[in-house]
Amino acid sequence: MRRVYQFLAGSEGATAVEYAVMLALIIAGIITSIGAVGSQAGGMWGGIQTSLNTAGFGS
Repeated sequence: MRRVYQFLAGSEGATAVEYAVMLALIIAGIITSIGAVGSQAGGMWGGIQTSLNTAGFGS
């Protein structure tokens, strides 16, 4: 436990924590972006399917 405290108290520990926070924010942004693009793509493909069904090409 003492080594963990010393690591976090030192400059190396602070740098590691800063990198971990930046990585977490980047991952959160990527997940949010993928979710937004995924829902838009789903709507686009749903519209295409509706158009094909209306034109008589759907199942």
